Amino acid sequence: MKNGFVKVACATPELKVADVSFNVGKILDLCNEAERRKVKILVFPELCITGYTAGDLFYHKTLLDAAENGLKKIADATAESDTIIFVGLPFNFLGKNYNVAAVINAGKILALVPKTFLPNYNEFYEKRQFAPAPKGVTEVEFCGQKTLFGREILITSDCVPSLRIATEICEDLWVMNPPSVSHALAGATVIVNLSASNELVGKADYRRSLVSMQSAKLFCAYIYADAGAGESSTDMVFAGHDIIAENGRILAENTLFDYGLTVTEIDVQMLEGERTKFAFYAEPNPDYRSIKAILASEETALTRIYPRFPFVPDGEEKDKRMELILSLQAHALAKRIAHTSASSAVVGISGGLDSALALLASVRAKELLPPDLKDKFTVYGITMPCFGTTDRTLRNAKKLTRELGAECIKISIRTAVNRHLADIKHKEGVFDVAYENAQARERTQVLMDFANEKNGLVIGTGDLSELALGWATYNGDHMSMYGVNCSVPKTLVKHLVSYEAARRGGPVQRTLEDILDTPISPELLPSDGKVIVQKTEDKVGPYELHDFFLYYFSRFAFTPDKILRLAVRTFDGIYSADTVKKWLTVFIKRFFSQQFKRSCVPDGVKIGSVSLSPRADWRMPSDAVAADWIASVDSSKE
Repeated sequence: MKNGFVKVACATPELKVADVSFNVGKILDLCNEAERRKVKILVFPELCITGYTAGDLFYHKTLLDAAENGLKKIADATAESDTIIFVGLPFNFLGKNYNVAAVINAGKILALVPKTFLPNYNEFYEKRQFAPAPKGVTEVEFCGQKTLFGREILITSDCVPSLRIATEICEDLWVMNPPSVSHALAGATVIVNLSASNELVGKADYRRSLVSMQSAKLFCAYIYADAGAGESSTDMVFAGHDIIAENGRILAENTLFDYGLTVTEIDVQMLEGERTKFAFYAEPNPDYRSIKAILASEETALTRIYPRFPFVPDGEEKDKRMELILSLQAHALAKRIAHTSASSAVVGISGGLDSALALLASVRAKELLPPDLKDKFTVYGITMPCFGTTDRTLRNAKKLTRELGAECIKISIRTAVNRHLADIKHKEGVFDVAYENAQARERTQVLMDFANEKNGLVIGTGDLSELALGWATYNGDHMSMYGVNCSVPKTLVKHLVSYEAARRGGPVQRTLEDILDTPISPELLPSDGKVIVQKTEDKVGPYELHDFFLYYFSRFAFTPDKILRLAVRTFDGIYSADTVKKWLTVFIKRFFSQQFKRSCVPDGVKIGSVSLSPRADWRMPSDAVAADWIASVDSSKE
């Protein structure tokens, strides 16, 4: 269970109503399969030992005794297994029948958890046969064992401290105040639901939304096991809709009318971290009883997929998301323009990706202005060639600015930079950081002063990835009057520019596609004008890796060894483990050492769940030490 990963499964067995012997055999077949697949939490459907649709047969002691004997057989057969098994059956206590989930682990029946809310409408009439969960937790004897009976029960394990499991049954999820809310407030990070939800047109979508939303609201994993077609009887049909969700995301889901296991891994360490980060209001509840399950300590083999580009949406919604992001940038900038009564937006246009996106956002912002402002408003694209500028980037900077209807102005800074370097007695032919930064700061000075001349705002071009790495010249490109790209990572910049290229078409598309094909470079080292001699990713590493690191470091506070494990798996075949480890070390060192630059960045629009603004999402001392994070990488076996 390294890094908090736990293998879990929903199980929908073949079933015959009231045929306990047959049902137990099918349940044990799936228990054995789950054991082979190293599943640690296995959830079966509601009343699956007897069948949910047994009706008034639940009054018969014959069926109740068979269910008890069947449960004992399951417990005995799994005595050598550390899987925590949840299986449904009827249980009679003090003259009342209860619909319960039995919790089995290593041959022990740890608990019997009764259903709280009994549906008694339309095709359901559970109150005819069952009583709702009573108050409190009581010790009872069942299957020759002493166990606990009650709703307020948490299953825990010393092996995985963040793992705390609570139970609800079918209808419990569908009511206005589900028991899972109380469970989560008492500390449960995993909710299991044993269900027998019949199938209707449209119900699967609604069920999926319920499970997803409940897991999101409670910062939990939700494991929903549904009864299969064997329950279909009289007026109802069942399809076995199994769903596993984690913090709002559906991790695994079966196909309707399939039998068998639905398996994935949940990350309880992440869930606990999310609760900590978002001030989840849980507190110890004296009404709850905790029972420790036996779990063998072993590393969970990962099967779930982590996206290579976590900041970039995929699927059918991708274009809608791209349009939304560009709209967020444009509307935020338009608001600042209107508020300051600015007459222009001034963008330092280099022929690269970031400045292209800033220019596109500025042009969009102009279109959003009221007519009286828009008619007088000008977008300026200022290109400032110097020692490393190539013909290609200069040409693209000019073309893009003009094709977008902005005013293109060329201001060479070569003479000014040479004079400045001479003033500070910088040695000729030495291409050090002072040489590079002198150009970046001169460009910023030009932009600021030009904006003053034109009653304008300097629009920042730097992106989120550069902020994370500190890949910006302090008081150079680090500074602007509004940072329109400040929460857009480099991998997302590429997709936004590509989207806008396709949307606009024509000459703009051709120019943007050439910009997309241009190596990322600050162009600060001398060039013959033909070849880009300075490539950013050769110096700081691949941005796709850094964006992956940034997402899980900032959004989820994952430990470096966990980030490394996920990155090695995600980028397998693209980068070696040693390469990933090297650049993760670089990321951590730069992230910590460059915080002082982030502590004084200008305002900028937040567009996603990760932002490094010191006023909003990221508060970190500029002198924090990275030693423990580096040690976590160094000690990792990946």
